[in-house]
Amino acid sequence: MPLLVAFSGGADSTALLLAAAQRWGARVQALHVHHGLQPAAEAFAEHAQRVCAQWGVALQVRRVRVERVARRSPEEAARHARYAALADAARQAQAAAVLLAHHALDQIETVLLALTRGAGLPGLAAMPERVERDGVTFARPLLQADGRALRAQLAAAGVPWIDDPTNADPQRTRNRLRQLVLPTLLQAFPQAPQTFARSARHAASAQALLEALAAQDLARLGEPPRLSALRALSSPRRLNALRLWLRQRHGAQASDAQWQALDAQIEAARTRGQRIELRLGPGRIRRAGDAIAWTPDASAATTTAAATAAPTPADSCRAESRS
Repeated sequence: MPLLVAFSGGADSTALLLAAAQRWGARVQALHVHHGLQPAAEAFAEHAQRVCAQWGVALQVRRVRVERVARRSPEEAARHARYAALADAARQAQAAAVLLAHHALDQIETVLLALTRGAGLPGLAAMPERVERDGVTFARPLLQADGRALRAQLAAAGVPWIDDPTNADPQRTRNRLRQLVLPTLLQAFPQAPQTFARSARHAASAQALLEALAAQDLARLGEPPRLSALRALSSPRRLNALRLWLRQRHGAQASDAQWQALDAQIEAARTRGQRIELRLGPGRIRRAGDAIAWTPDASAATTTAAATAAPTPADSCRAESRS
């Protein structure tokens, strides 16, 4: 079965493609996603074609249209389009996995970005080394590698790569972390790539336990969840179950403030006449007898199904990939 490498032409994906081709030979195929979001996009695709021709690696260039969706940044929209293109190509090729070039410094940035947004465990868990999504395996074999060492090895070997000019844009939060915070952090704490990775693994382990507990609780709450059963749980435990319910059942997420407001209404709704109705993510949640039901906004209804195939909560903090 083939292995697909997401190849942008940047330093990180160049290092990944070179290592993969040396290890697995003809099994390796490259996939370049052409977003067309900047004037240099065509040059990126041409560079990828030259490199793959030189290395004898089969390359597929996929042109995607990035749909603008309400409450979604252009970068997030591009990320969704990229993952969809990678997954589709993997299914068509019956690939064993799609390899992504994120490395240890990307992991630090992801954790820091999650902290700036007040993220919970899903965000702090950052990027997993391996994840299954829609029947496709995504793997990050360089996640323990130092990105500085990867670039140094490419430079020493005379291997060319391209730099995405958007990576220098200070308007992007991740770029500010990369340019202003990360160098100082690494200077003060040289072991940060290892310690941040360890913290991310601890967060991922704790999140897995919470999701297992939520799945057990959901089995007892019924569908739709019953209010009497929800009130029998502690506040943190019922919100844990409802977060999983909203994500798995409806492909949606909500803010912490919205969850706290819903929790207060559930606690107060002890008589049949007590209403529950409020916004929750891209929709509204209402009381229906002794249960609660969620319906998406009209504008979100067409995108809710796609959200279940989109990156996980942690992914929403990730870069489109500087590699």
